[in-house]
Amino acid sequence: MVEERLDAAFHALSDPTRRGMLARLSLGEASVGELAAPLAMSFAGASKHVRVLESAGLVARRKVGRMQLCSLKAEPLKEAEQWLRQWEHFWSGNLDRLQALVERDGETR
Repeated sequence: MVEERLDAAFHALSDPTRRGMLARLSLGEASVGELAAPLAMSFAGASKHVRVLESAGLVARRKVGRMQLCSLKAEPLKEAEQWLRQWEHFWSGNLDRLQALVERDGETR
């Protein structure tokens, strides 16, 4: 179950359009039309991206009259961040070893 949520979150985050929509939603609620406008995208195109974000649990959508309002749900981002954090020690260790090699190489020249 956790892996499926992570897969969905990373799939949703893999697209720059969807990342842009999430960035906009971090400022507050927006309609699908408002999300589409700066991207020069049709309502239908934006709605497809919003559906991917919804299925990943990153966005909630509600209808107000004829308008569809979207809001950010950041919980899946926290799960993704926690998963990525487990790799931080790996990269930090490799970068520390690389720095030591570069410094040692600089001393021998």
